Amino acid sequence: MEINDPRAIRALAHPLRLDLLELLVTHGPLTAAQCGRRLDVPQANCSFHLRQLAKYGYVGEAGPGRDRRERQWQVTDRRPDLRLTGSGDQLLRRQLERVVLEREVRAVLDHTDTVAQESPEWQAGAGVLSALAVLTAEESAELRAKFKELLAPYLARAEQGELAPGRRHVRVFLATTPTRPHPTEENTA
Repeated sequence: MEINDPRAIRALAHPLRLDLLELLVTHGPLTAAQCGRRLDVPQANCSFHLRQLAKYGYVGEAGPGRDRRERQWQVTDRRPDLRLTGSGDQLLRRQLERVVLEREVRAVLDHTDTVAQESPEWQAGAGVLSALAVLTAEESAELRAKFKELLAPYLARAEQGELAPGRRHVRVFLATTPTRPHPTEENTA
């Protein structure tokens, strides 16, 4: 699903909506009550935000819950393609990127606080990698493209819902952000 409507993209600029989407991808279909319990958020909040996500096609009904009174929700596309193309979309891009970054940083910090509870294999296999590379803008774009290519088979597993023994959903995050030039350096960008 390709999404280029700024209103639909703006609907994602809320951390709870991103949490709900992630929860439905990893554990769905779920009811608003189930989402609320797992996210420690009131059911009414989950219900409201699920309806907002449904309004823009990110989630849809998956039939009634076990007790037949609540509806279950599921994602309509496990990896929607968001396209911000207009010059007026820069503010929207910054808003969405900020929400995503804050959410990812929170998740990394949460993992750091609980890593001791993981098995030795997961303690060794997960973690943070930080590096300071020297790149041109073109090389930075190339690095990002290669990273996406490297991830492609693992993302395909997630799209197909393949969760075999020993596999877990793993958050992967990459940011290529240039440092600020030193005042004595000439900015060649």
